Amino acid sequence: MLGRMFGPAWHHNFTRPKGEYEIVEGIGANIFRVVLDYYRGGTLQCPDGVSVSELREACDYLCINFDYSTVRCRDLSALLHELSNDGARRQFEDFLEELVVPVMVASAQEGERECHMVVLTDDDLVDWDHDHPPPLGEECSQIVYSTKLYRFFKYIENRDVAKALLKERGLKNIRIGIEGYPTCKEKVKRRPGGKSEVIYNYVQRPFIQLSWEKEEGKSRHVDFQCVRSKSVPNLMASVGEGLSRPPAPPTPQVDELDRLLSPEPRPQPLVPPPDHC
Repeated sequence: MLGRMFGPAWHHNFTRPKGEYEIVEGIGANIFRVVLDYYRGGTLQCPDGVSVSELREACDYLCINFDYSTVRCRDLSALLHELSNDGARRQFEDFLEELVVPVMVASAQEGERECHMVVLTDDDLVDWDHDHPPPLGEECSQIVYSTKLYRFFKYIENRDVAKALLKERGLKNIRIGIEGYPTCKEKVKRRPGGKSEVIYNYVQRPFIQLSWEKEEGKSRHVDFQCVRSKSVPNLMASVGEGLSRPPAPPTPQVDELDRLLSPEPRPQPLVPPPDHC
């Protein structure tokens, strides 16, 4: 396509090059020069000063395979970061279909509109006291046992990739992080009065919280019906009467400091009343 655009076959009315052309917004001249080298030699020689992430976006737009067989870069950290993002995306797509989606479907079948799941390892054991369960708040967490998914979420970059993929799938209010989760009771404390308190052992494990609620702003809003008062038979009439009367002058507010600083009024002399004949 580029050969036909800028080659000698311009007279076929495919395009008539006159000066500089913008292929797509975001692909600069330095990036496009690297792309032209790929068409000549079959490799992308990324020089110093060229962003690997911008080169990756250009390859995605121009449908060029971006991997180690086609890209040569001196900054191996940036190159491996982009390759890890590709691998993490493919891996989480498998985790999503095998582990995450079944838990969301089970929650949806119970009428829920959101889901909170904790990822535990295959060796984790959850043993709670039935009489004294740990305080977990309002949300009930679903448990996913997978050591591979636990290792996947150890890296914040992988959590960002997973969050972007879940957002592309139409989910909302996505939170992925690390939190403490109670696994088993550690000891029991006896408090005065015969009450006992169970202390649990907490481990740091990844969690996923998301929602598929459509009317998320309206579900938590409560409308109260306005009940008409029986003591006022005609509400509009009472309002009209209140508007017809002149408003009472506001009572001046006297500050205690003003009262202390203001001079005390002098007592007026008593004047005897005049004599009447």
